[in-house]
Amino acid sequence: MKVLISDNLSPAGVKILEAAGLEVDSIPGLKPEELKKIIGNYEGLVIRSATKVTADLLEAAHRLKVVGRAGIGLDNVDIPAASQKGIVVMNAPSGNATTAAEHAIAMMMSLSRNIPQATASMKAGKWEKKSFMGRELTGKTLGVVGIGRIGGIAASRAQGLKMKTIAYDPHMPKEMAEKIGVELVDLLELANRADYITVHVPLTKETRNLLSTDFFKAMKKDAMFIDCARGGVCDEQALYEALVDGEIAGAALDVFSSEPTTLEGCPLLGLKNFICTPHLGASTSEAQENVALIIAEQVADYLLRGSVTNAVNVPSVSADVLAQVGPYITLGEMLGSLHMQMAKGGVQTINIEYSGQLADLNTAPVTVAFLKGLFTPILQDAVNYVNAPVIAKDRGIRVVESKSEKAHDFNNVLSAKVVTTEGENILVGTVFGKNEPRLVRLNSFRLEALPSGPMLLVYNKDVPGVIGALGTTLGTAGVNISRMTVGREEESNQNIIFLSTDELISRELLAKVRELEHIDDAVVLELNRF
Repeated sequence: MKVLISDNLSPAGVKILEAAGLEVDSIPGLKPEELKKIIGNYEGLVIRSATKVTADLLEAAHRLKVVGRAGIGLDNVDIPAASQKGIVVMNAPSGNATTAAEHAIAMMMSLSRNIPQATASMKAGKWEKKSFMGRELTGKTLGVVGIGRIGGIAASRAQGLKMKTIAYDPHMPKEMAEKIGVELVDLLELANRADYITVHVPLTKETRNLLSTDFFKAMKKDAMFIDCARGGVCDEQALYEALVDGEIAGAALDVFSSEPTTLEGCPLLGLKNFICTPHLGASTSEAQENVALIIAEQVADYLLRGSVTNAVNVPSVSADVLAQVGPYITLGEMLGSLHMQMAKGGVQTINIEYSGQLADLNTAPVTVAFLKGLFTPILQDAVNYVNAPVIAKDRGIRVVESKSEKAHDFNNVLSAKVVTTEGENILVGTVFGKNEPRLVRLNSFRLEALPSGPMLLVYNKDVPGVIGALGTTLGTAGVNISRMTVGREEESNQNIIFLSTDELISRELLAKVRELEHIDDAVVLELNRF
């Protein structure tokens, strides 16, 4: 079998593939049309961030079985298109965590001691010792936005520098943060208290421009801001204004909303109190070798032995088990993602019950799929079917499974009760026909909904005119409603409405919806298309 490496990869990864008996062609820098011409000759494709694995490319990949990303981000891979063609997509989510965290610490120290500015001054033939007065890190407070794997490493390194650490992470239980010596606070309190702030969250609809004008205004005048996570989490225009107006003392970015970027596209680059690097967070020889080794081993194991590791679009189960519970794996992932996007607070306990004929099957992959769906909205590509249970354990989440031969209303039922720090939700689903997942109960509301694609979940009073006003508001904004399902709660005269829309609803439009009469709340959802 043949494997194509279309981006620069550490030679160590190439050696592993060749040692496994695979024929390897390393041809980095191919143009899209060149790659399309030859992709039909290969069973495996190994990439980094440069190659774009589009639906069009996959149509030409007649023999392709696996795409391996040497790294974590999969923005350059059309995962739904790969899934439709039965192509496994893998990544290496843990290979560069330490490197990314260390880069944030390096940026913090460079900011504190004006290292880039002093270097540029000396190279210009100057000796401006008094112009670059720095500051110590010892005793200062580091605020970490996102205390997951990378954020946790950054906090640990800062503690080694005798810094105090606080963090904002609405999905992390307080007890788990305390175990690593980090105090959990809300976002504006973090801005108020921290001397340095470092960002370690993925880019999602919740985190896009999460750190904007109000956040920077809440920071200390002498505080400094570092973002080595994902472009778009920080509102770059708001950051520019905060630096120009003296709201904060300095900032360092390794990531930008548009990459590659230049001074013309990013005025931040022209400021003296701003330093930057061209997305170097994962760029160390150790990290590049780690991810190359990891992905090479995974691709070889799958092609030669059928072993699936760190796959983001298929669970690690046999074909027989997949044939039996495949639709319920889809259902489980859908329900997990739905809960995380609609609920508040950190998850503490998950109780999953399998009822009916489903109770006699191997449901372990379904539970894993629920966990993957649960964490994907907040961790994105860092979670997959292999590490989802580990993430749950690391976060102190108790997962309990039970089975019952009796199923009310349907032949097979998956019921998930999720307890958070701020309440609980019950989601019940089933599969219609052979492979049509449905949500049939949300707490006390009964319905038959397909949570798929961009959606709007509305909580409203059961009175005339609500649906009409809602439709008018969305229609005026140019948003088309493709599907609508209503669930009713007789006792309280309350409804919920699931609306499928052709595009994701903006924050501005969501605010208008929430202001409508008789609407209690509304939540934008973004789910996989089923």
